[in-house]
Amino acid sequence: MRSYTPMSLFKVYSGTEDPSSTGNSEPSDWQNIQGIHLISSLTDPNDASVLQTLKVSWKNTPPSWDKSSDPCGFPWEGVQCTGARVTALRLSTMGLKGELSSYIGGLTELNSLDLSFNPGLDGFLPPQLGDLQKLNILILAGCSFVGPIPEELGNLEQLTFLALNTNYLTGKIPPSLGKLSKLYWLDVAENRLSGPLPISTSTSPGLDLLLNAKHFHLNKNLLSGSIPLKLFSSEMILIHALLDGNNFSGSIPMTLGLVKTLEVVRLGSNTLSGSVPSNLNNLTNVTELNLANNNLAGPLPDLTGMNSIIYVDLSNNSFDPSEAPLWFSTLPALTTLVMEFGSLQGPVPEKLFSLSELQQVKLKNNALNGTLNMGDSISLQLELVDLQNNQISQIVVEEEFKDELILKGNPICSGGLSNSTWCK
Repeated sequence: MRSYTPMSLFKVYSGTEDPSSTGNSEPSDWQNIQGIHLISSLTDPNDASVLQTLKVSWKNTPPSWDKSSDPCGFPWEGVQCTGARVTALRLSTMGLKGELSSYIGGLTELNSLDLSFNPGLDGFLPPQLGDLQKLNILILAGCSFVGPIPEELGNLEQLTFLALNTNYLTGKIPPSLGKLSKLYWLDVAENRLSGPLPISTSTSPGLDLLLNAKHFHLNKNLLSGSIPLKLFSSEMILIHALLDGNNFSGSIPMTLGLVKTLEVVRLGSNTLSGSVPSNLNNLTNVTELNLANNNLAGPLPDLTGMNSIIYVDLSNNSFDPSEAPLWFSTLPALTTLVMEFGSLQGPVPEKLFSLSELQQVKLKNNALNGTLNMGDSISLQLELVDLQNNQISQIVVEEEFKDELILKGNPICSGGLSNSTWCK
């Protein structure tokens, strides 16, 4: 634990003795204020010193910060105290500008620090954040911090919520974060982090040890290498696995299918290859599955039984050519089906359009052919059917279907329907 020497902001006197009495006949400051008022500070002097340092280093602090030197006794906006100690700083969306001083580590009773969505806050994250041993919540999202994530954050044994997303952080994810055994929310999305995901070894922790985590938000970075088999296990209680928008390669680990608590799986926009693990349909709580924009091959994944799924995107991969799978028509909660730039062939299944929750079907740039028959029980929720650039030659559709149907680039648009709104 580092020590911090508070600045001498003011002195507090008590009792009746004149502390300035030195035998000097000139009237002292003490004598000048006698009979007027005596102000004592409630705030711990060290905490007050740290806050004064932050005030000096930041622009646009709340007006109440200029009205007293006692953040707990004469409350400062965004500062929460328990007795004399500062226990929370909640300064989200205040328009703060400046850097986060290393003196922040002196607020040793702090359990919540939220500086989020102050884009004027920049500079490096101070390693002294790791001195805040009682910190439970750390939210620095939506600022402009740069440089590495301090490995000292792994010392925050009480931390349950860590949000560093939407900054300009670089370097690797520190393995020390694997020591945060109470963490349930890990969000480092939308930064410039690179390198492989840290996995535990006999001498080092890793993200696989975060068995109480429900959220892995690692998306939209520059992370690379494979997604390690060891990253996932049946002991985990993850609900969000967001790894999209990185440079991950290799295959999807079959251990992903062991985390049956998952609800959102985003692996899109990487360079993943190989077949989708056959046990993926064990994830029956998944509501969103995005595997788009990879190099996945082999048979289309079988999503049969994933009856909670609302959104599926398998676009722009290299799956084996096949007809539309049976599960296209059997997922009762499905609202959005996306498989663009794919290898689908044969007819579009009529039963697909009768799914009661269906809103959007996006299957452009496949090889779907034959007759498009949307049936006579089209979902009342259906808003868009995009089938452009396929091989559809005929159509059977109820006249009352007035929502958007796009058939441009199909043979049917070369004949009598060429002037219809469906073909424009």
